[in-house]
Amino acid sequence: MAMSCKDSNKAAAAAAAAAAASMDNGKYVRYTPEQVEALERLYHECPKPSSMRRQQLIRECPILSNIEPKQIKVWFQNRRCREKQRKEASRLQAVNRKLTAMNKLLMEENDRLQKQVSQLVYENSYFRQHTPNNPLASKDTSCESVVTSGQKHHLTPQHPPRDASPAGLLSIAEETLAEFLSKATGTAVEWVQMPGMKPGPDSIGIVAISHGCSGVAARACGLVGLEPTRVAEILKDRPSWFRDCRAVDVLNVLPTANGGTIELLYMQLYAPTTLAPGRDFWLLRYTSVMDDGSLVVCERSLSNTHNGPSMPPVQNFVRAEMLPSGYLIRPCDGGGSIIHIVDHMNLEAWSVPEVLRPLYESSTVLAQRITMAALRQLRQMAQDISQSSVTNWGRRPAALRALSHRLSRGFNEALNGFSDDGWSLLGNDGMDDITILVNSNPDKLMGLNVSVTSGFNSICNSILCAKASMLLQNVPPAILLRFLREHRSEWADNNIDAYSAAAVKFGPCNFLGPRVGNFGCQVILPLAQTVEHEELLEVIKLEGVAHSPEDAMIPRDVLLLQLCSGMDEHAVGTCAELIFAPIDASFTDDAPLLPSGFRIIPLDSGKEASTPNRTLDLASALETGTAGNKPSNDLSSTGGTSRSVMTIAFQFAFESHMQDNVASMARQYVRSIISSVQRVALALSPSNLGPHAGLRSPLGTPEAHTLARWICRSYRSYMGVEFLKSNGGEGSESILKALWHHSDAIMCCSMKALPVFTFANQAGLDMLETTLVALQDISLEKIFDDHGRKNLCSEFPQIMHQGFGSLQGGICLSSMGRPVSFERAEAWKVMNEDDNAHCICFMFVNWSFV
Repeated sequence: MAMSCKDSNKAAAAAAAAAAASMDNGKYVRYTPEQVEALERLYHECPKPSSMRRQQLIRECPILSNIEPKQIKVWFQNRRCREKQRKEASRLQAVNRKLTAMNKLLMEENDRLQKQVSQLVYENSYFRQHTPNNPLASKDTSCESVVTSGQKHHLTPQHPPRDASPAGLLSIAEETLAEFLSKATGTAVEWVQMPGMKPGPDSIGIVAISHGCSGVAARACGLVGLEPTRVAEILKDRPSWFRDCRAVDVLNVLPTANGGTIELLYMQLYAPTTLAPGRDFWLLRYTSVMDDGSLVVCERSLSNTHNGPSMPPVQNFVRAEMLPSGYLIRPCDGGGSIIHIVDHMNLEAWSVPEVLRPLYESSTVLAQRITMAALRQLRQMAQDISQSSVTNWGRRPAALRALSHRLSRGFNEALNGFSDDGWSLLGNDGMDDITILVNSNPDKLMGLNVSVTSGFNSICNSILCAKASMLLQNVPPAILLRFLREHRSEWADNNIDAYSAAAVKFGPCNFLGPRVGNFGCQVILPLAQTVEHEELLEVIKLEGVAHSPEDAMIPRDVLLLQLCSGMDEHAVGTCAELIFAPIDASFTDDAPLLPSGFRIIPLDSGKEASTPNRTLDLASALETGTAGNKPSNDLSSTGGTSRSVMTIAFQFAFESHMQDNVASMARQYVRSIISSVQRVALALSPSNLGPHAGLRSPLGTPEAHTLARWICRSYRSYMGVEFLKSNGGEGSESILKALWHHSDAIMCCSMKALPVFTFANQAGLDMLETTLVALQDISLEKIFDDHGRKNLCSEFPQIMHQGFGSLQGGICLSSMGRPVSFERAEAWKVMNEDDNAHCICFMFVNWSFV
């Protein structure tokens, strides 16, 4: 040991001499391997050590004792720079590989389109030559519209039965493979770009829908950062990513001589509404590896077969047909896969009410619900692998995804109410607008607790579901969903929330007691969001206050786990969902959930034109009449009516002897919700959002006009310049309009110990991703990160003392947890007519989402 220390001291002395000589000559220090190793160890512990930590390192490591602290500081700066360059080089290499693969994909797509154009030119020439001579030529029904094919469903000629023996199944499998490839990479189907899609390297992929073929069909191709075998595993497990898939049972597996497999499957799909039955499929799935190494998984329905297994009709399901569909998965240079997806189905639209047939005849809906869902799942799982393993509430992405899946599946189970899940129909009360189902299945009730009026804890033994559907006119689903999410107090009953929360709490709670606490505040806590932000998982905290000691048995706060999807107003054919379930603060991943909520499905394939970030506050004074002043984007410019169907389902746990009371309560509750939704829908209709009619007229209230005038006058007083450029209008309405449409985010917060926002213009609401009503639940410090809060604390006294100040640029957070960058933020006190401070105004300049 002594020898080692001696050697170490000698090495340190030699290194110091070399360093001194180097510095004397004006050159950089050349570190020995031992010195570099010591510095690297510290770098991995702390990439940016403080001055004190660097001095401590010199004291603890004799080999660095004679190197100046300044040189060590420079070494760490260079090391961080090299690390940043390495990461950037790695990122650019990954982008380059992605662009190379995308280029290859686009070239193949271009070749396919050229073939399709050539074929169309040939067909056009053929029809031109034959039409004059034979105007009544028989029509080819292979490209018949789905509406016609649906009407002639029972007149379709029957083909001879197919052999379902092993040899016959292999023949069907090879035929399915050839037909699938002709759709995926050939010209068997005429594909057109899906409306609303924006192709590019950052898009989900190239998505197309069929034009003129039988049934409904969608096709997508894209890049995913997963190996082909892993991609195939995920896609074959359809219930894990397709929320409408109830079950897939593999009934038989046959190996083939080429190393592939043939599987016989029975698949069930949930019905999306209470107005239609579910769909089921009897399928053959063929998995094989092609000569070029590509992995193929293709499927088709088995119908009219003999000499083999079959699947008889199943109660509560309509047997649908899957035409040759599947996945072509090719390995990509540098890792990952290029994938082609084809979904082609005949969903038997004849079996549903006419008003719902567009839902079953739309290739756009098929693309949104199945094809794009598959691509999103793959991208999400690839992102989970590349990013941090633990997210909000200490849960892994896979665990949060499982919670979302359980919410959606539980809602679908309640909405469909299949008898084999334990559901049975309860008689109505003379009106058939609300359907009541009861479930006493022990598996569904496991772990749920509820209390009755006696005050003693007991295990609930039944679940009741109240459900209904209604048709909506001229209400964009995304806008209505956003209102329901942000204004729960407009439709929810606090008594019901408190009672539902008791089912997951281990304490006594009176059943619908007369003194239930009022929930005065709704706080949204983001948990997770998917890659394209089309789905949000969040916790809703309903804060309540007990009115008396007896109310202490009522939970002060109610927590809801909530899934929100379909909020993009420009996504065509997207279903909007708001599904929630009461939870306990310490809920586990396998905690019981009783999901309830809303599903709104558009029935028209036409794109709903609307302003993407329009604020929708029925309760707000500044719900602008100018929402209709943009003729290119306003709802009133659509020129036609849009329809959607809303389905409502609410579940309640209860004791069996209270069934009649709970059923009566559930009916009244759902009817009150329907009434509230109808009122909101009427207010959101184009007639109330047009250029000549607003929710409030004129623009804003007198208080809003006064505040706008105070903001501008105070800015001029403190800054010495005009806040708004003169636009020829001096009236308060002109000032408010200019302030509302200002490009920078303008927000006012209260003069309290904990400042909360009281007003924001349109840009401010967009930046915080909130509304004027929900804005009042956001405090000033919540929107800043740690660095921003420190900066605010240092500048706030100056703002209060001299009346104005400035915050350096940085990062803040929206109410949804999304990071927002801004160049700088200006702040000034807003003075009223009596020259007293009314509030503080902040203006975030050149903000954008990161």
